Amino acid sequence: MKVIVQRSKKSSVSVNNKIVNTINEGLVLLVGFTYGDTIEDLEKLAKKIVNLRIFDDEAGIMNKSILDIKGEILSISQFTLYADAKKGNRPSYIKALNSKEAIVLYEEFNKELNKYITTKPGIFGAEMEVNITNDGPITIILESESL
Repeated sequence: MKVIVQRSKKSSVSVNNKIVNTINEGLVLLVGFTYGDTIEDLEKLAKKIVNLRIFDDEAGIMNKSILDIKGEILSISQFTLYADAKKGNRPSYIKALNSKEAIVLYEEFNKELNKYITTKPGIFGAEMEVNITNDGPITIILESESL
């Protein structure tokens, strides 16, 4: 499992030119799954994400979590996180989990995040337009295998 975490001032996701979800201050997560990912992996990553101290405190030091600032999460499924472009110029997505299994993990991941903080999803498998106002910019890559 891979998650790109971006600190956001305001972000939204649209499908067919219609806004599906929007957040103000918080995090945008781009989420991808691979074979062998487990419920335990997503539980660990969810806990890690909500406790990441990447928001500024009163002194301007990144010392607060999304829980501390009472922000929101915009969670976007993105199988292309598992693209492999080592050979040639056309990426292979063979490492990305098939959609039937990935949607189950994606929905469970969002449920797990919602235990801690308001989490708004995109539309799994849809052609989405994601508008992110990256704050900082702060972008962190997390992988389940490294936790």
